Formats: sequence, C-alpha cells, structure tokens
Amino acid sequence: MPEITAITPQKKDKARVNLFLDGRFYCGMQLETVVKFRLRAGENISEEQLSAMQLESEKQTALDKALSHITATMKTEKDVADFLKKKGYLPEVVSYVTAKMKEYGYLDDAAYAVRYAESARARKGGKLIALELRRKGVPAADAEAAVEALGDETESAKAVLAKYLRGKNSSDPATLRKAFSHLLSKGFDYDTARAALGGIDEDSDL
Repeated sequence: MPEITAITPQKKDKARVNLFLDGRFYCGMQLETVVKFRLRAGENISEEQLSAMQLESEKQTALDKALSHITATMKTEKDVADFLKKKGYLPEVVSYVTAKMKEYGYLDDAAYAVRYAESARARKGGKLIALELRRKGVPAADAEAAVEALGDETESAKAVLAKYLRGKNSSDPATLRKAFSHLLSKGFDYDTARAALGGIDEDSDL
C-alpha cells in the first residue's frame, strides 16, 4: 500500500496542501480535509481511500472553484476538467463537478462551439475553427455542426485577405501566391480561398 511521504502547503492557496505518495505528487487537498482524516507523513493509505476522502470533503469546494473559473468566459467541459486537474483534484471529483455543471446548464459544448465559431469567423476559416474546437475537447459532431452553421465563408476570407494585402502590391503574382497560402493556413478551403482572390485566372498556379 502506498505511503504518504510528504504533505506540503501550496504556495498560491494556503488553505490547500500537496500530498505526495511514495515520493511523488499525487493530489492537492484542502488542509481541512487532511486534519479531518488525520492524514500524516509515514501513513500507508490506498489511492481509493484518498479519492473517497477528497470526493466526500471537497466536491463543493471544487464546484465553487469551477464556477468561478467560467465566470469571465464560457468554457468547454475539457477546459474545466483540465483546470481542476491542475488544482490537484482527483478524477472522481472532476467527474462529479463536470456532471453537476452540465446538469445546471453551465457546461454545454455544443453551445460553446456555436459561439466560438461565430466569434472566430472574422479571423479564420472553418477548417481551423473546427480543429481548435476539437483541441478544446468539443465532440467532432458539435464542432462540425457549428462550422456548417456559418454557411458561405467567402466574405470572411475576403476580409482576412484585405488585411493581409494591406500595404502590399496586390498585382504582384508572388504576393498573391503568398496571400493564397495565407488563406489556406487560416483554415479556408481551396475553393473559398480562390473565390476570395476572385481576380485570379483559372489557369493560375494557385
């Protein structure tokens, strides 16, 4: 059975401590929880026991922290889970909190995807938006639906193109090739990028 080898105060939160098992960081925990269960260095304890202790004593604290975390901006389920993990909460607590937040309507990845796509469309194309949403943990179906809801992206591509060409020679073929590549790198598909560069001949190298 693992041994608690150290219990040290956290630098940024004096009400929490870091708990180490067999010399390695295992989790963060409220000092109150440590005192309640009389945990101390040198004690042997199972990971299951620690998980149960944290879930019983800290699920409300974790929920409060998560709710504070989403106050400024909308977050995905993965964002909240990663935030809690960094705070040292164990999987059982993370699962409890994210489930409660979904139940209360504070976490909705599909709604997040729609808002994110709408706010990002002026700066990037659907391919990049979908990729970023997937990285944020949004399910593929929700990411694709949000991008599809944007409809035709030609006007967005034209706006990105105009910004890129500002101060450049827009009649220079080399500049236009770079502009085309820029649109592709911003997540616009081939046809949308060509449509934005409407003056390019069909026989162009682009």
